[in-house]
Amino acid sequence: MEAVQNDALAKIAGSIVASPDPGRAMKAWRSKVGIKQVALARALAISPSVLSDYESGRRPSPGVQFVKKYVEALVRLDEGRDRVISKLVASEKDEAILSIGEFHSPVDAAAVLGALDARVLTGDERQVRLYGYTVVDSIKTIYALSGYDFYRIFGATTERALVFTKVGMGRSPLVAIRVSQLKPRMVVIHGPKDIDPLAVDLAKRERMVLALSGAPSEEALIAALKGVSPQT
Repeated sequence: MEAVQNDALAKIAGSIVASPDPGRAMKAWRSKVGIKQVALARALAISPSVLSDYESGRRPSPGVQFVKKYVEALVRLDEGRDRVISKLVASEKDEAILSIGEFHSPVDAAAVLGALDARVLTGDERQVRLYGYTVVDSIKTIYALSGYDFYRIFGATTERALVFTKVGMGRSPLVAIRVSQLKPRMVVIHGPKDIDPLAVDLAKRERMVLALSGAPSEEALIAALKGVSPQT
C-alpha cells in the first residue's frame, strides 16, 4: 500500500509542478478524484477560501512544500474512500506510451522529420542520426509517468525521437525533460499550431532538436514512423 501511495504522490506532484498553471492542475486532480474543496481544506488546516485562491490562481503559484502537502492530503483522503487515484495512475501508466520502436540501423533525423511533416524550431538536425522513436500521450505522460516509469519511454537508447501528442503549447513536455536525467536527441511536438517560446528556449538549453509536426492525426503520425527505413 505504501509503495502505491508513494507512486501516486510522485506522479501527481510532478504533474502539478510541471504545469504552466499549477493551481488549475491541483483543482483538476481534486475534481477527478471527487474530493470536496471543503474536505481538502480541512485536511490541510486552511480555510476553503485560501484553498480556492490557490486553485484559481488568485494567490501566487504555490511552492513545492504546499504542493507536497496538498497531494499528501488528497491521496490520504482518497485512500480512505474509493482509491480512485491508484486506479487512475495504474491505467494511465499503461496508456501513456502510444508507440515505441527501434531502427535496425541509424536513420537521418531529416527522414523522420519528413515522415512527420515536421518543421525544425531549434537545433541542427543535419548531423543527427536516430536509433529509435517513442510516441507518448503528453497529458498521460505528465500525469502518470515519473522516476523509473518515465525512463521507459527511452527504450534501448536516448538517441531517438521523442514525440509528444495532445500538446497544448509545448511547455510541459520540455519542462518534464528538463528535470529528467535522460534527454532524447530530438523532440517532436504534435497538436498546436504554435509553440510556447519557453519550450523553444528549454530545447536550446538542452541542445536538442525541437520540431513541430503537421501530421493530420496520431494514427497517421504513428503509421509514418513505422514506415521509416534506414537509408542504404
